[in-house]
Amino acid sequence: MVRLKGTSKGNSRTRKAGAAVTAVASVAAGTIFATTPATATAAVAEYPTSSFVIEYGASYYKGTVTWTNRSVGVDGTAKASGCRRFYARAFAGSTSLDFKSSSTWCNRSGPVRFDLSANVVGGANKVWVYMTDENQTYLKGQTCYRNMSQCVDGLH
Repeated sequence: MVRLKGTSKGNSRTRKAGAAVTAVASVAAGTIFATTPATATAAVAEYPTSSFVIEYGASYYKGTVTWTNRSVGVDGTAKASGCRRFYARAFAGSTSLDFKSSSTWCNRSGPVRFDLSANVVGGANKVWVYMTDENQTYLKGQTCYRNMSQCVDGLH
């Protein structure tokens, strides 16, 4: 922008140009700040995950195990045909660290989430995810390992 000396019109143009530059800088700064939370969220997604699928007749429990340093998140969707309970148990080696179960579900479906404590150095290295009937009779399950993206059938 060319500034014309000695004219009020030139001063006005300079002020308008300055205001435009300030507005562009503000928008750019807002865009930079708006992307910061997305970057922080991306860091959380870097935790290792393992996928599980447990099916027994028309019942199922499917989802993901997310491994962090001192905890494990088990996040899934379940369907109970008849009455079922869903479980998750975290281990460090053969030592059980935490155990959670759902209530008994009868002929319904929905999300099932467990947050398991793994408060030992290195956290948990395996998780059992399984289902029982209403009498806690084991039906089917999988073992999830921290270093594997897919869980394996059975409780090991």
